[in-house]
Amino acid sequence: MTEEPYRWLEAIGNRREYVREQLKGGSPVFAASLPDGILLLGVGTGHSKVFELFDRHAIAGLGHPADIEKIRQAAIDAAHLEAFNRAPEDVSLRRLVGFGLSPQLKTNFEQIFSAPFLVECLLAEVGAEPNQDLIARLHFDGAFQLHTKGVVVAASQSEAEAAAQTWLNQTLAGKADRNGIVEALLEAWWCVTENKPFGDGLPSDAERRDGWRKAVNGRSVEVGWLVRKSNRRARYEELTPALSSL
Repeated sequence: MTEEPYRWLEAIGNRREYVREQLKGGSPVFAASLPDGILLLGVGTGHSKVFELFDRHAIAGLGHPADIEKIRQAAIDAAHLEAFNRAPEDVSLRRLVGFGLSPQLKTNFEQIFSAPFLVECLLAEVGAEPNQDLIARLHFDGAFQLHTKGVVVAASQSEAEAAAQTWLNQTLAGKADRNGIVEALLEAWWCVTENKPFGDGLPSDAERRDGWRKAVNGRSVEVGWLVRKSNRRARYEELTPALSSL
């Protein structure tokens, strides 16, 4: 009997390592809060990585496509239920994540005899003003962090994720040009996927530009845009980046 808690802890540790190993090499996704809205970007090989959720909400994820779809559908169902019980404008990302998705992921992760979710996510909510934006970084085990400004990254390796996020927030501070921001995100994507450093040894501007251009050949670059000011209730738009002009 006394060994059971230790066996559970060992099983959880093994489960965590298994998920991290399965996610290794996954293509990172990005979300950036800008003056005119929130931009989400992902680079895939056929499976979508960026999606609309509800009127002011969107999601981007890396991992197994089926698990990303499960999380997306769970978020949509929760958003519609909250809109029905309250009002569409009352749908809150804090509640969707804190009371819905996070507990669901935590429960699934701790049930050691069921398959874990192989997914890392970013969820975004555009506000009436930039200081009302919210971006949630949601992990496979239900842990999450909330951000109200800047660029947020979801990657399979925490060190690369933190380095890319720091570099992007320093590089893009005060910038609002969407094309320039998309290019910076693609440069960071290339650096993460190719294990390039963001500090000493960071590739030059030309190397980064050439690197991502070659790397996206045969892949699809998805850009989602949550517009801040709109006459439509649904704020999400799919943007087709003109990569040749970047």
